[in-house]
Amino acid sequence: MNADFGVSVKRPTWQTIIMFALGFWLSSSLILDFVIMPGLSAAGMMTQSSFAAAGYSIFWTFNRIELLCAALVLASLLALRGPSNLYRQVRRWSIFLAVLLLAIALIYTYIITPQMSALALQLNLLEPTTGMPAGMLQMHEGYWVLEAIKLAAGTTLLGWCYGDLRKLA
Repeated sequence: MNADFGVSVKRPTWQTIIMFALGFWLSSSLILDFVIMPGLSAAGMMTQSSFAAAGYSIFWTFNRIELLCAALVLASLLALRGPSNLYRQVRRWSIFLAVLLLAIALIYTYIITPQMSALALQLNLLEPTTGMPAGMLQMHEGYWVLEAIKLAAGTTLLGWCYGDLRKLA
């Protein structure tokens, strides 16, 4: 019984994991940013006092999924470090982009989401909500800058992994 469990069997599996995690993460991020949140805004939910709690619970769940996907991408790229063609060409950049994606997910989870929901939380129930709090615009700008960096880094990694997988096939 001669079974070959060499590196060639593991390579496509790790690249498939990376591509699935990045595809799922980036597509769900686009759906959240461009479908769910604008839909809630158009429905008038953002003007209600309970929106801060609802938004926090939506983003709390999604941020944990982002952390899982970022960690999975980084671990898979580290597992591919030696045998992959991807690492012969862009070794440092792929690890850098994966660490950047993990850092962005950590910033979303532990800094931006709690801070934005704290700014939006209405503590005086007798006073009606008048609109967006003062510091919220800067937080939104920071969120969109990080989101653009995340999408650029994620699609770059996805393209590199897809190209490497096509070379192997």
